[in-house]
Amino acid sequence: MSKGNGIKSSLFGSAGIYMITQVLNASIPFLLLPVITRYLSPEEFGIYSMFKVVSGLVFSIIGIGINGAITRVYYDKNKGELARYIANSFLLVTINSILMYLVFGLFTDFISDKTYIPNNWLWTVILVSYGKVIFQATLVIWQVENKPFTYGAFQILQTTLNFTLNLWFIISLNLNWTGAILAETIAFFGFGILGFFFLLKNKWLKFKISIQDIKHIISYGSPLIPHVVGMYVITASDRFLITALVGISETGLYTVGYQIGMIIMILQDSFNKAWVPWLFSKLKQNNDFLKIKIVKFTYIYFVIIILAALILYALSPIILQIMAGPAYQNASQFILWLGLGYAFNGMYKMVTNYIFFDGRTYYLATITFITAVINILISYALIKLNGPIGAAQGTAISYLISFFLTWYFSNVLYKMPWFNLSQKNN
Repeated sequence: MSKGNGIKSSLFGSAGIYMITQVLNASIPFLLLPVITRYLSPEEFGIYSMFKVVSGLVFSIIGIGINGAITRVYYDKNKGELARYIANSFLLVTINSILMYLVFGLFTDFISDKTYIPNNWLWTVILVSYGKVIFQATLVIWQVENKPFTYGAFQILQTTLNFTLNLWFIISLNLNWTGAILAETIAFFGFGILGFFFLLKNKWLKFKISIQDIKHIISYGSPLIPHVVGMYVITASDRFLITALVGISETGLYTVGYQIGMIIMILQDSFNKAWVPWLFSKLKQNNDFLKIKIVKFTYIYFVIIILAALILYALSPIILQIMAGPAYQNASQFILWLGLGYAFNGMYKMVTNYIFFDGRTYYLATITFITAVINILISYALIKLNGPIGAAQGTAISYLISFFLTWYFSNVLYKMPWFNLSQKNN
């Protein structure tokens, strides 16, 4: 077999397993949507949506990019060194969580006022975020080890628990939005602790403080915090702006369209989970012929993911009739723009990997800061001009800008034959 034999079957095998896992995993909250939209009013669903937005932001900050750092150093360290590195990562995450708890304590009333989350429920944001970081780190280890079945089983079990608790709390106990928040907190924190013990049992944690590891984690992850927060601004500012400019009920309606649009995110993210380890291993070979194959495949991927977004929009009226209550049918207006936005985000992921491989992640902070500022300005203007749909339009435009900027800088840092596909193998 020639060393430039295209995209190998091992990639597609792993991608297929990740795809099935992601579809099964996403189908559970998707199946929960008819329950939530029939038992919660748009206002109550809006509060739950803001909880997810804020907890996602906190997750991005306290996580300090450890998943990307672990993925990168996995190929450069032996297991003992990596186990020490992961343990030091968790130490930093714990310190960050304590600091974030103190910040929430100082600004409780302000945060509660802007997010509509009652101040006596803000503790759940910290707890769910901390658990999610450990949970995701456990999945990353299995991903780089190429254990998609273990990865999938753990993720599906976590989501099944979340789903079951939601049904019990919302339907049986009639806890409305508080039940949804409790279910997510218990599921993520519980499986975070379970993941921690899995890593401990399999000798992936070595509790020895290493200044060298801590410096590397901070140097790798700190530049990613503005990047990740910026990306989250692009992702979440739409709901903040709708809540502030239109109202919490419209945020609940928008979130239903957002969740259906996330079908595109599931497709591109599941593929990216298989793509990253494969890509990094091939880039280490520094083979020009293989690089051409990678670029050609990437262009095909761009076309497929955009077509998928358009197909989703065409099917959205049928999907909404089945999956959402009568009060949420107008959510179809958001799906075209949100689907395209996630398609552009999938294209972004295909080019940002070269920056991660190069290691100069501080470039991403600049790119994302620029995009986040543009996103807020465009979304604000479009909401004022077009109403809530302007938030979806602003999100799509911002993801497109992020893709083009990242594509340009990724090629500056790591040359790929994006515009020269006629080279011959030497």
